[in-house]
Amino acid sequence: MKFMCLAYEEEATLNALSRAEWDALRAETIAYVDSLRANGTLVLTNALQSVRTAATVRVRGGAKLVTDGPYAETKEMIGGFFLVDVKDREEALALAAAWPSARFGTIEVRPIEEHLPEERRYF
Repeated sequence: MKFMCLAYEEEATLNALSRAEWDALRAETIAYVDSLRANGTLVLTNALQSVRTAATVRVRGGAKLVTDGPYAETKEMIGGFFLVDVKDREEALALAAAWPSARFGTIEVRPIEEHLPEERRYF
């Protein structure tokens, strides 16, 4: 099963890290990514640029509405994602819990919908 894991982080928390703390967190994250890649569970991972570069697009009444930044009013923003292919939800949750930034952020774990259902989108 494939699961998308979205890493929510507070930019202020990351920016407050000392250089040594940042270097340690970065090295730990890269090592974890390498271990997931080596055991075959990691499909894809990327960090995202600052939320200051984000735009939110909606279409209402046929008109495109673009808002700078994220739509949600929250301190934590999606900092990146990792897509894993594992045997079940419990394994995905375990991998998410071991992601280094889970200690100060949030990792949302959601199964991938391999095919869009014909009946309706959400049940």
